[in-house]
Amino acid sequence: MRPLFFLTLLFAPLGILSAADPLPLCNGKDLTGWTTADGKPAAVSDKGWRVEEGGVLHRAGKGGDLYTAAEYGDFDLTWEWKIAPGGNSGLKYRVSQYGKDVVGPEYQLLDDSKHPDAKIGPKRQTASLYDILPPAADKKLKPAGEWNTSRIVSRGTVLEHWLNGVKVLTVDTTTEAFKTARAASKFKERGDFAEHQAGRILLQDHGDEVWFRNLQLTPLGKP
Repeated sequence: MRPLFFLTLLFAPLGILSAADPLPLCNGKDLTGWTTADGKPAAVSDKGWRVEEGGVLHRAGKGGDLYTAAEYGDFDLTWEWKIAPGGNSGLKYRVSQYGKDVVGPEYQLLDDSKHPDAKIGPKRQTASLYDILPPAADKKLKPAGEWNTSRIVSRGTVLEHWLNGVKVLTVDTTTEAFKTARAASKFKERGDFAEHQAGRILLQDHGDEVWFRNLQLTPLGKP
C-alpha cells in the first residue's frame, strides 16, 4: 500500500444511495466510470489496463491505480480476481482524504505463497484489512493464476471481508480492538483512518499483473 496524492475531485453526494439491484462497475468494453489519480477519465491501453475477452479488466503494464468516479458508502461489493505468480494488488474502498493523503481500507490481493509481504504476517496476506487485521486462518485461497471470488460488505462502522463464499473478517471501526490494531499498523499516525463512511473504490496498480471481472456493487439502505 502506498500513499496517494491527487487533485480534489467532485464526488457524488453522500446519502443518496439506497438498496438497489447490483451495479456493474465495469461495462466490459472500456473504463467508463473510472478515473486516474489526477481525476482524468481512465482509458484502456496495451501498456496499462486492458479490457479483454469476457469483460476481464487486466492490469498488464504500468497503468496507475484506477478510481471509481462515484463515491460509495454502504454497499455489498463482489468481484472475481486472479493474480500473477508472486503478485501483489489490492482493492481499496471508502477512499477519501485523510490529511494530505487520499487512502482507504484495503482488501489485500496477494500470492500468499510467493510474495514477500506474505512472510511479514497474516495482516499482509489475501483478504486481510491490510496491515491492520488478518483474515481467518482457515481461509480458502486458490493459487496464483486461478480465479478467486471476493466480497466486501460495508455498512456504517462495520466492515466484512469474504473470500470464496466464506466470511473471513468482521470489524467495527468504533471498537477498542480495532483502534488498538490500527495503532500498531502503518496507519498509526492517521488517528481516524478507516472511519470515513463513504469514498471511492480503487483498483491498485502495485507493479504486478492482476485480473478483475464481474465487479458488482449493490448499494445498501439502512438496516
